[in-house]
Amino acid sequence: MTKLVRAAVLTNYLEVTQYLGFNPRDVLAAVGLSRAQLQAPEHRIHIDAAVRLLEDSAVASGCQTFGLSMAESRQLSDFGVVSLLLSHQRTLRDALQVVVHYRHLMNDSLAIFIEEAGKMVIIREEVVTETPMPSRQATELAIGVMFRLCSALLGSHWHPYSVNFMHQAPDNLHLHRRLFGCTLEFGSEFNGIVCSDASLDITNPNADPAMARYAQSYLDSLQGHQGTSMLFEVRKAIYLLLPMGRATIEQIAQSQGMNVRTLQRRLKDDGCAFNDVINDVRRDLVLRYLDNPNYPLSRIADMLGYSMASSFTRWFISQFGMPPATWRAQKVGGVKVQVEGAGQVVPKES
Repeated sequence: MTKLVRAAVLTNYLEVTQYLGFNPRDVLAAVGLSRAQLQAPEHRIHIDAAVRLLEDSAVASGCQTFGLSMAESRQLSDFGVVSLLLSHQRTLRDALQVVVHYRHLMNDSLAIFIEEAGKMVIIREEVVTETPMPSRQATELAIGVMFRLCSALLGSHWHPYSVNFMHQAPDNLHLHRRLFGCTLEFGSEFNGIVCSDASLDITNPNADPAMARYAQSYLDSLQGHQGTSMLFEVRKAIYLLLPMGRATIEQIAQSQGMNVRTLQRRLKDDGCAFNDVINDVRRDLVLRYLDNPNYPLSRIADMLGYSMASSFTRWFISQFGMPPATWRAQKVGGVKVQVEGAGQVVPKES
């Protein structure tokens, strides 16, 4: 099932290209999109095309902060029909639950998990595509939009501890510092925002319960018409829970509001098994992790759910035909490695 999202996920794309003096004609054509599609917020586009467009545009324009530049001027109204319900939520905690519940009406590729650890809260986010691909720009856009949402609802009360990215820092951090105004953590174990638990329960003085009920009734009428793929929902849950050591079939089933047997049956209907899905996500994540020089192999093994480094190495060899240390050394040494399929790789000279 092709995963489609609202063209509104690319709100401000054309404005940023204009500001940079960059003509996006070629990169739009390369991913099968047009200016007209981007100017119709409710038009549905392929998520892979949207993510690839951001990455290609960052390279072609020479702007390492392309995605974050799009987030800087995002407004609450850019959430579409969900914005009315969001603006009338009593607390940020309630608003985040609205985002999670109605994600199908906004950006179905975004996986969100609210983790509470003592007096701290981590708002974890992952952009999940159908085909594994780089998503640095899409990730920064998503976290920037989430930060803007929290700021719009809490105003001067929004004081997060840090904003975290798994990728490395760009050459220039001016935009990141201006937009976030808090500690920036690059090379982190997760993508997301860390704030106090008290922040989530600050009362929104503009909340109107009657308007919230009206908006929710309308959204529920739309929700029933949205087709969802259980396979894609499970993949998103694994992306979030695997680095936390919680991607067991029991935990994933619970995250989807069903028991294990029901989850297995639903996945079988989609032509796959749970172990196949978790293996596919591991293959995608391991290449991201290996690209980060700050991650030792022991840490990568742990983040992928392996308690022993030797087990991780055996798995990696079975998937890519060489040990992870060799893969990383070849990449650093300038040898490109093209993945042909599970268990087969073809080294290519630069």
